[in-house]
Amino acid sequence: MRFAAAPEYHPLEGHAPLGIYEAAVRACGTTRALVREADPDAVVVDILTVAASLAAQAEGRPWATLIPHVYPVGTAGLPPYSVGAIHARTRMGERLWGSLAPLLSAGEERGRRELNGARELVGLPPLDRVHGGISRDLALVATFPQLEYPRPDRPEGVRVTGPLMWEQPFGEVEPPPGDDPLVLIAPSTAQDPDHELLRAAIAGLADEPVRVLATWNRRVPKSPLPAPPNTRLVEWVSYARTMPLCDAVVCHAGHGTVVRSVASGAPVVACPYAGDQTENAARLRWSGLGVSLPRRLQTARGVRLAVRRLLAEPGYARRAESLRAWSREHPGEAAAADAVEALAARSVV
Repeated sequence: MRFAAAPEYHPLEGHAPLGIYEAAVRACGTTRALVREADPDAVVVDILTVAASLAAQAEGRPWATLIPHVYPVGTAGLPPYSVGAIHARTRMGERLWGSLAPLLSAGEERGRRELNGARELVGLPPLDRVHGGISRDLALVATFPQLEYPRPDRPEGVRVTGPLMWEQPFGEVEPPPGDDPLVLIAPSTAQDPDHELLRAAIAGLADEPVRVLATWNRRVPKSPLPAPPNTRLVEWVSYARTMPLCDAVVCHAGHGTVVRSVASGAPVVACPYAGDQTENAARLRWSGLGVSLPRRLQTARGVRLAVRRLLAEPGYARRAESLRAWSREHPGEAAAADAVEALAARSVV
């Protein structure tokens, strides 16, 4: 069987970026040519790569959507995606979230109209459903099922595979010496350019009975970072090599960092900025895999108290250890590959 991973449009340097659907229409022709040349039995498309999904459909190829985080589609009774709220504990709470449905549906309907406009320009028929950028045949949700809210209406084509993890190769990094609990400070590579969380965490944990391994992720600080005796500050670490040694991870709650942490058996102090990070922090709280700090509390004192709580309550570590065991028995890569092969086999028969 032949598979294709479709490319994404990038604006030319010096030119204003196009809108998402305008860019998708412009890139669709080039992507269709690539699909024809590769002649795949299936095309796998990232959820944000609209041009590739249009091209696959225009060429009549089976296509799958890769969702590299929790399933973002809302349903009655669940809080809106990315607001940072957790699953309702009562029927009254579910009804409260359900009351927001008319407001959310207006935005979804606008997205449907805009996507249909792009579909028309590339010769595809309109869709009568929202979230048309997600394949109905196969949507690979690359997260832990333990982070997914229960939902009886999940479409048949949605497959929660477990996380699909990758990182740049990197060598061993020696943690600070001693036997105290090891805390990794793993800030986002995309957010927080001034290293506010990194500074707060180092300061907050300076006098705690922990060892701190902190990374500035090759983004040179504008001013020197503090270096208490219990802290080792490095430019980069391998999460795959380091997180299994850790008792806690402090991070901005990007999905990749979160799933690598709990797959390594390390519970998380989530310090989200916005969007997907906020949603991931809520799922961690709900699943008992960590605690979260809203942005206003991401201070030295806030991080210190959050780490104390995480280390003092053994349930967090036990829960993370259970996901490490689950991850070893259910590799996401194998589940995703099996699902894509099954999709492609339909076109070969």
